[in-house]
Parts: sequence; structure tokens; C-alpha cells
Amino acid sequence: MVAAADRDTKRPARMSVWLDGKAASRTRKAGADQPSGLDRDRITAATVRLLDAEGLAKFSMRRLAAELNVTAMSVYWYVDSKDDLLELASDAVVGEVLLPDPDSGTDWREQLRDLAEGYRGLLVRHPWLSPLVGRFLNIGPHWAAFALCVQQIVRSTGLPPHRQTGALAAVFQFVYGFGTIEGHFLQRCAEAGVSQDEYFRHAMGAVSEQPELAPVLESGEEMVAARGGETVEDMRDRDFDFALDILVAGIEALTPRA
Repeated sequence: MVAAADRDTKRPARMSVWLDGKAASRTRKAGADQPSGLDRDRITAATVRLLDAEGLAKFSMRRLAAELNVTAMSVYWYVDSKDDLLELASDAVVGEVLLPDPDSGTDWREQLRDLAEGYRGLLVRHPWLSPLVGRFLNIGPHWAAFALCVQQIVRSTGLPPHRQTGALAAVFQFVYGFGTIEGHFLQRCAEAGVSQDEYFRHAMGAVSEQPELAPVLESGEEMVAARGGETVEDMRDRDFDFALDILVAGIEALTPRA
């Protein structure tokens, strides 16, 4: 048997935990070596807590086992690898997003905004999630429900089928990028022990002292002043809302008139 510390590097490559028949909680016959008080849901929840508290780089199976007060081998009773756990954690947190009902009769614009805001909030609350989005297939039950909801809303815009995937990419790739940067900025502020506004003022003060950057500051001064907003959060929310306005307007402009 491969030692617990080596399991991740020795196991055969697998595309997704959801494709190998092992995503459901294991139901092995009870035995002397079976850990008590554990199940996959508890392990996944502990994984999310650790990722939120310490980040992706510090996460390990040994650290998780210590959090659960069990041995690393006990965790491997329920999952085969760290990647399996990261994929399960990714799907679990996506379940936090409130999905609008495409059949409710609510205007697609409102539903699109609600879903975009929910996705943005998810990426901000869990900054470890964004690097995993491109790492896995994202086909767990919560990711699948999210994708289906997105597709239904985009179809309801009236765009012809050949333009729907482009609209989907424009909105949700924008939200992914915006939420990723926002989440990482907040994480950086927390690590530095300062607020967003304090960090912003310090950064702008440092930049203003560099003569070679003066044209950049002068060029953007009018735009920043016109946007308004007393805090970093205010400014960010205004930018996000107007960017969504632009995307919605673009969809409307390209939708065939009845």
C-alpha cells in the first residue's frame, strides 16, 4: 500500500472525481480500520473552512487531517487525493449561489444581473476558487445546476443560438475576472492588516511619487473623479454595475427585433 503522503503523486491520473463512480460517499463494509465520525460531507466542509482561512497554497491532506483530529489515512478512506477534495469543495461552494428560476417570468435582465452578482460574491468570499475553475471540468451537481441556469437565461434573451455562447462568455468571463481581482485584493488587504481604503491610499501615494507614472495618473484623474464613490467598495460597485449595463445593452442591440 502506498503511504498516505505519497498518494497524490502515485495515483493514476483522472479527469474528474465525478466521472469515476466515487463522488458519492463511500459505503465500505465496516471494519477495524474504518474511521469513526467521518463522512465525505464533513470532510468537504472542513476543506472549505481551511481553504477560506489559509488559502490554496497552504492546503494539504495532513493539515486537513489535523483539523479533523484524525490521521491522513483516515481521510483517504473517503477520497483518493487532494485533487478530489478540491473538486468537491469547489462544487460545494457553488451551491451558495442563489439561482433564479428561468420559468418565473422575471425579466432576463434582472435574472442575469442577480446571477452575475451571486457569482461575483462567490469569487470574493472564496478567493481560492478562481484558480480551480480552469483546473477541473466543473461538472458536479452544483456546477451543473449553475451552468444550466446560465444557459436558460441566455436563451431567454432572444439572441439567436449562434450568438448565445458569446453572450454567455462576455458576461461570465467578465464577472470571473472582476470577482477574482476583487477577491485577491481583499485577501491581500487582510494579509497586510489594513482596510481596502487604507491600502488604496497607500498605493496611490506611493505611485504619485514616481515621476514616470505621472501621465497615467493625470490621464485617469478625470475618469476617477467623474465616477465618484467615497470608498473603494463604492467605486468598485459602480464600475461593476455600469459594466453590466454595457453588456446588457450589447445583448439588447444584437437581439433580433420581433
